[in-house]
Amino acid sequence: MYQPGELIVYGRTGVCRVERVDRRDGQDFYVLTPLYQSCDIYAPVNGKIFMRPIISRQEANALIDGIPAYASEACEGLPLRELTEHYQAAIATHDCKDLFEMTMSIYTKKRTAERDKKKFGAVDERFMKEGEALLFGELAAALEIPVEEVKGYISQRLTQAAGGKIKPAVEV
Repeated sequence: MYQPGELIVYGRTGVCRVERVDRRDGQDFYVLTPLYQSCDIYAPVNGKIFMRPIISRQEANALIDGIPAYASEACEGLPLRELTEHYQAAIATHDCKDLFEMTMSIYTKKRTAERDKKKFGAVDERFMKEGEALLFGELAAALEIPVEEVKGYISQRLTQAAGGKIKPAVEV
């Protein structure tokens, strides 16, 4: 059972703080406050929506350091339904590495579309935003920085890892 004050990932909502545990009608509920939304969520302690503790600072930095090795091939040529299922599957893992790979592949697809002067798909745009929000929200909480600073932090860390000699070719 999570304790008040703990930060957890709650489904597709993202990072939430456990405020307290309430009991209603013989069932325990977490009262959760999302860090990046203004509302409260009442979630059954034994509910079906995915919950886990956020990653640690060390895990966040290790994920960032591993970015150059992540797959970032664009997912091309799939019918809309299959593309949606592909992105939903990545989000449903609730794994930061999967979110990194998904958002990086969508960024690759977006850059290709811009280069070829083609329209970037609405499904790609929607999942890029959702994946980025979930990923950057958790990284910000783990690193204890504002969510707006996550891209800069990643870029700076990758540049430092390269000895400051090159700008990272990986965009997030």
